[in-house]
Amino acid sequence: MITPVTLRAQAETEAARLPPLLARAEHLAGAVLLGDHGRRRAGMGDDFWQYRPAQVGDSRRMIDHRRSAMGDIQFVREREWQIAQSVMLWVDQGAAMRFASAPDLPTKADRARVLGLALAILLIRGGERVGLTGTALPPRRGNAQVLRLAEMFSEDAQDDYAPPEHRAMIPHARAAFVSDFMGDIEPVKLALTKAADRGVRGVLYHVLDPAEEAFPFRGRTIFESVGGTLEHETLKASELKDRYLSRLAARKDELQQLCSVAGWQYGIHHTGSSAQSGLLWLWRALDGGMGRT
Repeated sequence: MITPVTLRAQAETEAARLPPLLARAEHLAGAVLLGDHGRRRAGMGDDFWQYRPAQVGDSRRMIDHRRSAMGDIQFVREREWQIAQSVMLWVDQGAAMRFASAPDLPTKADRARVLGLALAILLIRGGERVGLTGTALPPRRGNAQVLRLAEMFSEDAQDDYAPPEHRAMIPHARAAFVSDFMGDIEPVKLALTKAADRGVRGVLYHVLDPAEEAFPFRGRTIFESVGGTLEHETLKASELKDRYLSRLAARKDELQQLCSVAGWQYGIHHTGSSAQSGLLWLWRALDGGMGRT
């Protein structure tokens, strides 16, 4: 049974993560806005778009009681501008993302979280509604939503690889997936297929540590997953280099092909590069898919 002292210590540890993450994301977003003007979309009017089942987080004001009275399910009446301004994010929080090959490099998770939250800040400042894929956090505007995103981005998954969430894709919205994409490719295929089926277009951003690109290992080496579920020891690590780089190239090609079929954009970011350059690419790539008004 958890004691009050232990609970408070855990709560303070989790809460301590938020201010630094928010501060870095705000600073990063501000730096990008200095070099690229923001966007505020006026929307495409208040024309009716569709009914959809109510989701967790929808307010009672959104319920269409006349349509809901026809059955046992509550429905929300969505308008065209609400769809056009929705952006859904997925940032990989798997254990494998907590890897950094050198003390002076950020972990992949740290860079992905900062990029994801800074992108959300830019989008919300531009008038977009931003949320997470799935049902945990539907797209909304405002500073309160930024705080919710920061809180959820600060959570760590226990499994080595976290699959992208594909539920509750909002039709004709936009999305951004940020991950190292080192796990099973099938959940990525499923998520992009579901997105394409609902007219969702977006960006897949491949975040890698420089060592994962160069494979600088020699001699006796023990490779162990961050989550501790996988381990491989070799006496001649250099002999694995060609096979590893070949598989990495094949994974990049497969991701690019998936994006091409789904109508998404594919990009690569290395944690040794500046976060500002990464955010600027993400911002412009997603902005290009949404257009300007």
